[in-house]
Amino acid sequence: MRIALISDIHGNLPALEAVLEDIRTQGVDQIISLGDTATIGPHPKETLDHLQALNCVCIMGNHDAAMLEPARAAELQISESILPTFEWGLELLSETNFNFLRSFRSTHEVKLDGAFTLQCFHGSPRSNIELILSTTPDETLTGILSGQSAGILVGGHTHIQMFRQYRKQVIINPGSVGNAFVESFSPGGEIPKLLPWAEYAFLRAEKGGWSADLRRVRFDVHALQHAVTELGNPNREWWLAQYL
Repeated sequence: MRIALISDIHGNLPALEAVLEDIRTQGVDQIISLGDTATIGPHPKETLDHLQALNCVCIMGNHDAAMLEPARAAELQISESILPTFEWGLELLSETNFNFLRSFRSTHEVKLDGAFTLQCFHGSPRSNIELILSTTPDETLTGILSGQSAGILVGGHTHIQMFRQYRKQVIINPGSVGNAFVESFSPGGEIPKLLPWAEYAFLRAEKGGWSADLRRVRFDVHALQHAVTELGNPNREWWLAQYL
């Protein structure tokens, strides 16, 4: 079984298209999206349309949940600095897009070849706003992963690629398709600068074992910059400053 794991697209269509092109070369059996699909970037509607056409499993990120319940934006850790872009994106969505968002699930489990199980989520198995980093103390992980029996745990949210062993389990973060961070971010902190590539993970399970690749793909930065300018994204100055 071959699975592509994508996360945190954030409305960056050029980055998503580059990742999907790379995924096609891998011959995957399925794609799983780990949430935060359409906010921040210049293509909220087009990104959701693309994702729906893939007919893949989609996990509910905190940004996805906030799009369905804008009154909970602060509770779901949508920072004030991106609220204008968040609200701008909502106005562009169709009812079909909102219905698609409602189909997202909180977690998803996959039985792999052999004895391995893959557990998918956005932030953590218990919350789409909880951070799991390489620096998260083991004692904190004990609480976060309480009751989780899957051998492979996969989540996004941090925009930082990670492969971490915790006791008998492995935690994988594919990074961010559309907003790959230079360094980790905590709510209330300074928003990190972005890396000029799209990130995802490719997991292969066969012959009783498994492996995972953390991949980085170049995308058309100029197309993204053109889109944020032409389409009136309220955060265009921030976007334009990222890839100088």
